[in-house]
Order: sequence, then structure tokens, then C-alpha cells
Amino acid sequence: MIDPSVEEMWQHYLDSIGDADNFSKKTYTSWFFCNDEDSASALAELVKKGIKRGTASLFCLYEIEQEALPTEGCYSIVTDFHGRAQCIIQTKKITVLPFNEVDDTLATIEGEGDGSLKYWQTTHRHFFTEELATFDMAFTEELLVVFEEFELVYQ
Repeated sequence: MIDPSVEEMWQHYLDSIGDADNFSKKTYTSWFFCNDEDSASALAELVKKGIKRGTASLFCLYEIEQEALPTEGCYSIVTDFHGRAQCIIQTKKITVLPFNEVDDTLATIEGEGDGSLKYWQTTHRHFFTEELATFDMAFTEELLVVFEEFELVYQ
């Protein structure tokens, strides 16, 4: 069940851009970052502060879960771990590349920790290893990463 705050935030956003009746037929997804409450809250806060402007996920998991990749222009309502709306982002760019080709620029855009590539690699290697373990898969540096750059459009 979707938390009512998600639809409420979406309607407030549409009102704010003069599309109260959703004539444009904009759509959205809603989700939270990571897999634990503390991280989900902390990362949503970084987005709201304008520090976190991107996120990375594993390409293979989109295939396994039969989920479409994000696309440029799509909207997402970032929630806390309990599904309560925190802000709305719009995807600006999607880059698919091997884990070992993520560079300093993308790590900085993701905005986590100290913003360094080393921090990005360490935390994502750990997170991706945990995610893949649930599917009896192993992490490799060559796995494709979907890097989504976004902008905050409403909070």
C-alpha cells in the first residue's frame, strides 16, 4: 500500500507547476534509497540539501526483477524507509557502465560520504555484494552499473 503522502506530494507538485489536473499526464515511481532505515533517511536528506544528485544500481537486477530502467525525464518520489514522501526528483541522464569504470565525477555526483571515488567503490562494492547474495550471484568489478543523474524538483 502506498503511503498517502506520496500522492499528496505529487498533487502539490502538479499544482506548483500549473498542472493541477495533470493534463500533461506526467507519471512517477516512488522508492527509497538502500535497504535500511538509517541509510534511506540520510540519503533522502542529502538529496533535499542538493548534495546527492545521482544514484547507482546494478543493471542485472533490473533484468532479474523485470523492471524497466529509469529514463531521462522520468519522475521519482523519494520516500523514507516507511514509504513517506520526502521529495521529487527528475532523471536527467542515464549512464550504463562497468563498476570499474565509475570515475571521480560520478562519485562526486552521488554525493555520499566524503564524495571520493574510494568511498563510492567501498560502499557500493559492499552494498552490491549483499544485494547479489540474495540471488546467489557474486559481485565482480565488471558488472554493469546504471548511474542515474537527477535534479531535485520539489520538496
